[in-house]
Amino acid sequence: MDREIALRLTVVGIPPGVAFAMQRGKFERLPPTEATADTLVFEFTVRVAERKGGGAPNVLGPYAHGKPDDRFLYLNSGTSVGQLGSPWTRRAKIKTGAITWKLVDAVLARQGAVLAARIAGEAKDGGPCCATVPLLEGGWKVLVP
Repeated sequence: MDREIALRLTVVGIPPGVAFAMQRGKFERLPPTEATADTLVFEFTVRVAERKGGGAPNVLGPYAHGKPDDRFLYLNSGTSVGQLGSPWTRRAKIKTGAITWKLVDAVLARQGAVLAARIAGEAKDGGPCCATVPLLEGGWKVLVP
């Protein structure tokens, strides 16, 4: 049985003047739900389901990309989110493999809880993050209201 959980991705230290959006499906882009000068927050939901043969949750829905054993979220930036004139066309992968049933159960046990992760928005070259990005501060965490 599929279960729906809320996710929150916080992007810290974003390069000035670069637009970011979460990729939903192939063509839709979700703008940030909160933004400051150097931090963006994206909130959305995903479904989780049992995998054939057990193991970690299978993350599903329009924000989930990749194969069941290597799911990830896409964070787009620059021209890939429609920012005309940007020198950047990038996409970062945020892996979901570290999402466990223990985390899912903890989110579902508390009304308003979200599963949250933080990433750095700036790559080593000073542009927006791209490729597979590491999760900061120990990875996915349950946040309760």
